[in-house]
Amino acid sequence: MDSTRPRRNRLSGHYPSPQHRPQLQTSETKEEAFRASEGQDNPDRVNKLMAAGHIKEIQFPEWLSNVVLVSKPEGKWRMCIDFRKLNKACSKDFYPLPGIDQLINSTSDCELLSMMDASQGYNQIMLAPEDRKKVSFITSEGTFCYVVMPFGLKNTGTTFQRLVDKIFRPQIGRNVEVYVDDMLVKSKKAEEHFKDLEETFSVLRKYKLKLNPAKCAFGV
Repeated sequence: MDSTRPRRNRLSGHYPSPQHRPQLQTSETKEEAFRASEGQDNPDRVNKLMAAGHIKEIQFPEWLSNVVLVSKPEGKWRMCIDFRKLNKACSKDFYPLPGIDQLINSTSDCELLSMMDASQGYNQIMLAPEDRKKVSFITSEGTFCYVVMPFGLKNTGTTFQRLVDKIFRPQIGRNVEVYVDDMLVKSKKAEEHFKDLEETFSVLRKYKLKLNPAKCAFGV
């Protein structure tokens, strides 16, 4: 099957291929007894993840991870999943990431640049169905597993880099550079920039990748 061909998916904006797979170094499963601590999860956050189709309830997880709270600059708290034990059991994906210096040097003779950031980029890639039981966590609301690739899981950056390298291959080095979920459109001539953006947006629409407008800057 052509893995670059877009397929219909009930989760708008999710790119269904390639799927992320946490490659465990052992065939043993790890189901430990956890107790959801009061205040360590946010029911509203769980409900939002459910409504977005990012997680689902599960009865028989293969691995369980705890919920942790991480402080945000504005004084709020973010609910995160502690995947450290699962990550230790996963093999490392050695797919290469581009060098930052190389990306910067590639823009030296460009007249206009546009920077774009994928909206919740990792969550736009699906987890392989057979691996979802491994990416489970427990809260006071119950036990859940991720349907999409979550933040904090090992090798997620390389999975996303592999995706953007594949879909932007005809443009990389010519008018686009990509580093994980950050994309840069570059034009040697200012009058070519609109056409370069159109070409990039066409790829984003084809593969249903969404951007975060608050983290995008155009024509700088």
